[in-house]
Amino acid sequence: MKAEYRKGCRQRDSVEREGYAGARSIEVREGTERDGANDLLEKILNRDNLNRAYKQVKSNNGAPGIDGMTVEAALPWLRDNRDELLQSIRDGKYKPSPVRRKEIPKPDGSGVRKLGIPTVIDRVIQQAISQQLQPLFEPIFSDGSYGYRPGRSAQQAIRKVKAYVVQGYGHAVEIDLSKYFDTLNHELLLNLLRKQIQDKRVINLIKKYLKSGVMENGVRQATEEGSPQGGPLSPLLANIYLNEFDQEMESRGVRVIRYADDIVVLAKSKRAAMRLLESSRTYLEQKLKLQMNMRKSKVVSAVAQKHFKFLGFALGKNGNGVYIRVHRQSLAKAKKKLKKLTSRSQGKNARQVMENVKVYIRGWVGY
Repeated sequence: MKAEYRKGCRQRDSVEREGYAGARSIEVREGTERDGANDLLEKILNRDNLNRAYKQVKSNNGAPGIDGMTVEAALPWLRDNRDELLQSIRDGKYKPSPVRRKEIPKPDGSGVRKLGIPTVIDRVIQQAISQQLQPLFEPIFSDGSYGYRPGRSAQQAIRKVKAYVVQGYGHAVEIDLSKYFDTLNHELLLNLLRKQIQDKRVINLIKKYLKSGVMENGVRQATEEGSPQGGPLSPLLANIYLNEFDQEMESRGVRVIRYADDIVVLAKSKRAAMRLLESSRTYLEQKLKLQMNMRKSKVVSAVAQKHFKFLGFALGKNGNGVYIRVHRQSLAKAKKKLKKLTSRSQGKNARQVMENVKVYIRGWVGY
């Protein structure tokens, strides 16, 4: 089955209910094995898990995928088609839709970042998968990994960097990966998943999402590698993949802090940092089949405010010790955004402008 949506189709009056109460899983067929190896898919399709997944997708309020279905229209569709949808997933017949290509400018102006927007139905299914996989992989994730993990934040990551610098690790290796999300090796990733997931149906479903393709200018393009940014499952898959690097470096006694694909490796001397830059490149390119951007990857002093930047922050050092500050580029970006929000060309009244400015400042200061 492929989730198909037509605008104007019949919708039930119960749309206003919060959550996807109708997404209850079908009773397991008589004789279905529940021996631990084949019950992960049932947990994914569990009514409560699907309810939670729909609510999360709804709260994100993202744009439609290639079928044009909005988050609001998804609820009645799910109620009308739930049995067929869930059964097709169980039977291995479900076919995810290609993602919709969307390009957004990179913050540093160096080009565009390519997003892949799944349909709302596929986002609900991906979110349901992620909710069950996260607890399986959390125990094996490195303590130096902070991105897209419950109870962890960018602020904690930069504070950990500061703690290492205070301990004498004053040289930072900034690692920049070229098009990371678009270049994940599918076979390597699936093998990593198989180490923790016994239910082959879940592996096959994830594989279908990886291979679902991208729709660009009305033409479907195959995806032989990568996990496009824009889907709820991609951040977790990205963490699972780079956890191999984290664990390898930690086994060597190396200090690594990572937030998604933003990586900093710390060393006590410039010479040691240069060696780590090269050994990191060797592992990432040979073992994980990724590409380091050597133009942006470099060794810098961790307390040189003009050079070191991590997650929008910088470190400095004075008579009182090492301190954290907002990086000057981040400040410049914030000023540019505020200038745009207060521009007369926006065509908004003063009250609207001030409200937009307050929302932006609250978010920026909160970060």
